[in-house]
Amino acid sequence: MAETSRMRGKETVPSEGRASDAIVEQIQQRILSGELAHNSPLSSERDLMEQFSASRTVIREAVATLASRGFLEARPRYRPIVRKPGFDTALNSVGSVVELMLEQPGGVSALFQSRVFVERGLVRDAATSAGRDDIAALKDALAANKAAIPDSESFFSTDIDFHGVLYNIPRNPIFPTLHAAYASWLSPHWGRMARSQERNETNYASHEAIYSAILERDPDAAEAALASHLNTAWSFVRDSFGLEG
Repeated sequence: MAETSRMRGKETVPSEGRASDAIVEQIQQRILSGELAHNSPLSSERDLMEQFSASRTVIREAVATLASRGFLEARPRYRPIVRKPGFDTALNSVGSVVELMLEQPGGVSALFQSRVFVERGLVRDAATSAGRDDIAALKDALAANKAAIPDSESFFSTDIDFHGVLYNIPRNPIFPTLHAAYASWLSPHWGRMARSQERNETNYASHEAIYSAILERDPDAAEAALASHLNTAWSFVRDSFGLEG
């Protein structure tokens, strides 16, 4: 049977399914096409009601759905702001689900091991393809990490930054977004961990070994140094909190 539809003002809205679904689809397509510009305010609620011949409840349901997908930034008492989604939107949309999964037995271990897998590939790539600017960025990040050894809070931040450089080297926008996601999801667990200057010095030495292997264009040594570093870090976290894995 052919799908039926009915005209609602200037828009064609399918007669089957939830009334808000068709509105979501049309606004979503306008955002993706650029017809609705990134960072621009969405039409007022009243205008949307007239445009789609829909009730206030239906419009609010559509706006809520678009906001949950990252296409709108909904703010109380203000018109929603259009957001053209990127890779960060996709990862942010699953953030709450990942956080729930981390509370399950073995959840933190599984996520951390996925990070190890990704970074092993990244250091191999860096050892073979890092350019002069990439090497300079790694060197600067390593120097900042060394300077922060006496201050554990600063060291933790510079530790994240050092690894972040590795995610930038492939020039693939997915990887920096993935690094930000790992940092966001794992940092609350790492933040509860006991820290000391001795551990900072150990971690810095591992970063230095990774950097040296990349500088020498030795992907096997870079991968081995990275794996040793993260596996040692995981052992400390696992023993500190009695985690599985």
